[in-house]
Amino acid sequence: MNVVEMHGICKYFGNFCANKNIEFTLKQGEVHALLGENGAGKSTLMNILYGLYAHDEGHILINGEEVHMSSPSVAIQHGIGMVHQHFMLIPQLTVTQNIFLGMDKETGIVHHIKELDKKVQELNDRFGFNVNPQSLIWQIPVGVQQKVEILKVLMRQAKILILDEPTAVLTPNEVEELFTSIRMLADSGYSIILITHKMSEVMTYADRVTVMRLGEVIGSVNVKDTTEEELAHMMVGRDVHLERQIEPKEPGRPLLEIDHLRVKNDKGLPAVDGISFAVHAGEIVGIAGVDGNGQLELGEAIVGGRKIEDGDIRLDGESVTKANIRRHLDLGLAHIPDDRLTKGLVLQFPIKQNLIMGTQRKAPFAHGLMADNHAITKHGVEMVEAFDIRPHDPEYLAGGLSGGNQQKVILAREVSRDPKVMLAIQPTRGLDIGAIEFVRSKLVEERAKDKAVLLISTDLDEILSLSDRILVMHGGRVMGEVSPDVDVSILGLMMAGKSQEDLKAEQHAAAGGGVQG
Repeated sequence: MNVVEMHGICKYFGNFCANKNIEFTLKQGEVHALLGENGAGKSTLMNILYGLYAHDEGHILINGEEVHMSSPSVAIQHGIGMVHQHFMLIPQLTVTQNIFLGMDKETGIVHHIKELDKKVQELNDRFGFNVNPQSLIWQIPVGVQQKVEILKVLMRQAKILILDEPTAVLTPNEVEELFTSIRMLADSGYSIILITHKMSEVMTYADRVTVMRLGEVIGSVNVKDTTEEELAHMMVGRDVHLERQIEPKEPGRPLLEIDHLRVKNDKGLPAVDGISFAVHAGEIVGIAGVDGNGQLELGEAIVGGRKIEDGDIRLDGESVTKANIRRHLDLGLAHIPDDRLTKGLVLQFPIKQNLIMGTQRKAPFAHGLMADNHAITKHGVEMVEAFDIRPHDPEYLAGGLSGGNQQKVILAREVSRDPKVMLAIQPTRGLDIGAIEFVRSKLVEERAKDKAVLLISTDLDEILSLSDRILVMHGGRVMGEVSPDVDVSILGLMMAGKSQEDLKAEQHAAAGGGVQG
């Protein structure tokens, strides 16, 4: 039985067609994944279903009845709930208060809080969410906060759930717990639409998948009848290779050394708490962890953009602890920042100028105080072609490029300097699958050239597929070092704050090692 049918859906923004003749169905009791590159039209389609956008053509049926989805309140009346990627919770309120906030005043949230706690607990028990109704939001992990968002829509009697990138900030263990509950929902007759870019989640947890490209549906298939390779081909129209791409090799000398580093965050609190490690020539070291555990501050300290409270950073043996950013660059550090729009590019400048930022005063791009526009343009043409930056026009403004092409500009600039050390922070965040493949392949090429690559990413698949060694950060500290063939559940425990030593001690005790004879 189809609980949702969308037929001939079209949506225009001016002359741009974001959705073109979309056909989409959702069955009762299924987890249906919606896949596609950035700009494929997935979010637009779901915003139409939830009443945030009005469609220009086509019609929507809910349980066989045609519905004019004019607003989210109408969608909620028809049993549709949407859980957005960015949580909409008030940290100072309890779980129960957040769940009932905005509902009819007759619920008596002030005078009958115990009764409301009981209702939340009943939902908890039914679907295995394991959420304490009385906990304050700021005190609970992000994985539990995600469950609170789902409880909010369930309490509003939603039977159709739209989940937008629900695992973006979760550890592997939290992902597994979340999907266990989602599976229980589906088995109880709820219907779930899962918007995700993580192919492994689709293959593991979804029943059916619809792939969109350039505003159109390419096809809908049962997950058991397809493969990751086939889905990737549907998404981009060609073969894509995201599997592990590196072969074992002997690393060379240490090119980046971090020694007992301590750094504070913007609030003046400890963000990096006495960590030490090295990255050698010809290896990729991955930093794994849930966002906000000191990874960003670590990266900023390495490039010279954040004050170092204690410890030392060395580039190819030379201390840069008190050096400015330009000195880091001169010693061979390349940097892909976490935010390409605010830290990586000048959007008002053309591609060719962005390609020489940091070296614009050096030969061959300048002679004395005079810029050599011919050399700048020549370099721009070469880089645009070599990195397939589209459009192939070095005069094109960086602000007009797609996210993937903007990232290619940054990558081309950093690689063309022939660095010794490449620091890549969230290098594929927000990119489509084709651009992800390109960026990852370039990092592997740098490794092959005996460069030292430090990869900081919250994308666990990325860390596992690219790294020679993996360091796990939590609370500003390194929980331990593991190899890329580590059991993902162990990695998840470390990301949640368990040290490698604690895990080994627990395993030893479980094996009877702590028993005295």
